[in-house]
Amino acid sequence: MMVRSLLFAAVLAVLLASVPPPGRAHAADGFVDGFAELPLMPGLTAIRDESLTFDKPTGRIVQAVARGPVTVEAVRKFYRETVPQLGWRRGPGEDRYLRDGEVLSLEIHPTRPDAAGRPQVTVRFSLSPQ
Repeated sequence: MMVRSLLFAAVLAVLLASVPPPGRAHAADGFVDGFAELPLMPGLTAIRDESLTFDKPTGRIVQAVARGPVTVEAVRKFYRETVPQLGWRRGPGEDRYLRDGEVLSLEIHPTRPDAAGRPQVTVRFSLSPQ
């Protein structure tokens, strides 16, 4: 009975350790919240409680936020290389892309360091009708 209890406790501890904190998702989720094919850059973590998806007759509106210990330049480079492979073309202004009557905008800002003192970057992804 003791061995079974210890085994149960060990399995429970592993499962609890793998659950993200409320409102957050691991970068391993793969994609930006609300964007079926837009990959989440490694190193970024989605902030799920700041996501919004709204469908309306003129098109969809999607907003998502991610944060992580990466640089503004690394984020910009990752999405400049990735987004065109998904059929988006550079639009007017920095970090804006156009495809099929929609505009994808990225707002990339450095934010306060995390608890370990590492610099953080916040990325706001916005999709709207063109």
